[in-house]
Amino acid sequence: MINEKLLHPESIVIVGASNNTSKPGGKIVKNLLDHNFKGDLFAINPVESQIQGIPAFHSVAELPDIDLAILAIPAKYCLETVTQLAEENNTKAFIIISAGFGETDEAGKELEKKIVDVIEKNNACLIGPNCIGVMTPSHASVFTTPIPELTHEGCDFISGSGATAVFIIESGIPKGLRFANVFSVGNSAHTGVEDILAYLDETYQPGISPRVKLLYIENINNPDKLLSHATSLIRKGCRIAAIKAGSSSAGSRAASSHTGALTSSDAAVEALFRKAGIVRCYGREELTTVASVFMGKELEGEKLGIITHAGGPGVMLTDALEAGGLKIPEIEDSPAKTALLKKLFPGSSVENPIDFLATGTAEQLGHIIDACEKDFDVDGMAVIYGSPGLFPIGDVYDLLSEKMKVCKKPIYPILPSIINVKEDVAHFLSRGNVNFPDEVLLGRALTKVMNTPRPSASENFTELVNRDEIRSVIEKCENGYQSPDVIHQLFNSAGIPMVKETVATSESEAVLAALNIGFPVVMKVVGPVHKTEVGGVVLNIRNVTEVRKEFHHLFQIEGTEGVLIAQMASGTELFLGATYEDTFGHVVLCGMGGIYVEVMKDVASGLAPLSNTEALSMIKSLKSYKILQGFRNQKGVNIEKFADILVRLSWLLRNAIEIKEIDINPLLGNENEILAVDARIRIER
Repeated sequence: MINEKLLHPESIVIVGASNNTSKPGGKIVKNLLDHNFKGDLFAINPVESQIQGIPAFHSVAELPDIDLAILAIPAKYCLETVTQLAEENNTKAFIIISAGFGETDEAGKELEKKIVDVIEKNNACLIGPNCIGVMTPSHASVFTTPIPELTHEGCDFISGSGATAVFIIESGIPKGLRFANVFSVGNSAHTGVEDILAYLDETYQPGISPRVKLLYIENINNPDKLLSHATSLIRKGCRIAAIKAGSSSAGSRAASSHTGALTSSDAAVEALFRKAGIVRCYGREELTTVASVFMGKELEGEKLGIITHAGGPGVMLTDALEAGGLKIPEIEDSPAKTALLKKLFPGSSVENPIDFLATGTAEQLGHIIDACEKDFDVDGMAVIYGSPGLFPIGDVYDLLSEKMKVCKKPIYPILPSIINVKEDVAHFLSRGNVNFPDEVLLGRALTKVMNTPRPSASENFTELVNRDEIRSVIEKCENGYQSPDVIHQLFNSAGIPMVKETVATSESEAVLAALNIGFPVVMKVVGPVHKTEVGGVVLNIRNVTEVRKEFHHLFQIEGTEGVLIAQMASGTELFLGATYEDTFGHVVLCGMGGIYVEVMKDVASGLAPLSNTEALSMIKSLKSYKILQGFRNQKGVNIEKFADILVRLSWLLRNAIEIKEIDINPLLGNENEILAVDARIRIER
């Protein structure tokens, strides 16, 4: 666990310190000195008596008690050094920069484990090994640059990769993004991303602790811990954005159902982030742009006013925002609109975007912002103002900075002229502001933030399903795909509506079943997994003669164990499914059926169990959502019933982890009811 000795040490020793600043041990010393570490600084070097102006000791045995030790020595010497410092020098925090541990071979993993045993025995904490270090407002214990401005008003950043952490910092600094604490966890032998996030949650103080958290994750070792503390932080008022790298190889596995083919560990990550309320990003620029959005005031609605003196960027921003679901409303005619137009140069447009021409002044910008703040029906403003290099524009940026502080509505500054007026942009950033130099990146980031649901309130839907019945059925099942009878029992226990159906093994049973269900009926083979591929499904059977004929036809298909006689349902094809992912639990998918799931892969994922709010959010995130609502003359489906079935399925799975794969395809739905028509369930203990 992270401790105060790591964050705010009163003494630091660099083991492997050097006068050569091109070496990690030398650069760490330089960074600590350059960034004014206030405590006692010690160096260990076996031959030097002084390191960059500070006295050097030849061994750790000569040291007094030390709060934080940074090791930049070969891996083979680290265990002995950690043991000495922890047991003899009362050292409670360690950063091991060195590589050559678990990332190399089994011997390295064993060495890591021995070091962790010493750390835990002495109630200390360890960052690394194989990392760049840690930065806090108290100390810059890294061997890299740049060192950003470290302030409690900045964001916390946790990275699984040291090099990537540097690149993300380099992406954020030119935007004005400031940092509070930066943790590079490396191999995470003792402290991983989830552990640091847990500490930030457990010690969070509203109004004091940084409220923006950024994560770069390569491995999620404890999904439950990440989910719990991310959710807790967001409910306390924090915002979290994260990159999870390594998604491309996650789905490379064989599967016997649509769900299995669509679900992967990456879908599990997507579901985890959605459940927690984490904004998922896919690159450095996107992450730091989203972080910059977080640093400002929150956009409370979906209507944005665009203020520009250049038509093109305004159009591109409009396209990006509307593509993500935000609205750029027209400015309705009113006395305020007429009065504003009179204050602008001829040729200006008070529509939306509001274009006040290339010659627009600071005074005119102030009038426009005031009108958007007080008179126009918008929830926030994006201000685009660059320079062709003709005249000074520092006064424009000064006014913009002041308006960003006093206006209740958020203002997003887009200052693209980072070369022509770089000094003015630098001055603007020095006042604590951020800049979005690319309007399209801002548009995409802002819509991603707005479209990421917040964690839903904790809801317990256990009463929706009959747990005792579910367990009774599951405990009698053998491994493998289950019979229609078992599927019916499980669905009945969960309240998931299915079409009426009966399995027949003789012609007379088939006729009786069809008469009991009522014509028309559907007949399907029982046995082969992919029924349609073997011609094992016959629709719209309307009389007894057809039942007799098709029964004999279907029973001749290889592998047939029986014939399912089912109610003929109609409506829009829907899809539900889930797979069990190790450490994550069940990943539930929903979408439209047919080509939408098979070809377009239009599905949304969530982690079981789901709340009704989460289920509705999943459905609304589908590209095909408008079709589900009803489109032109085609009636929609009952969205509330679809969400209810999704919730019930998730709680069925919550009580049956033996279900490794479930595929309900299709469900058929209309405005009144939704029925499961076909389903497969695979159980593995």
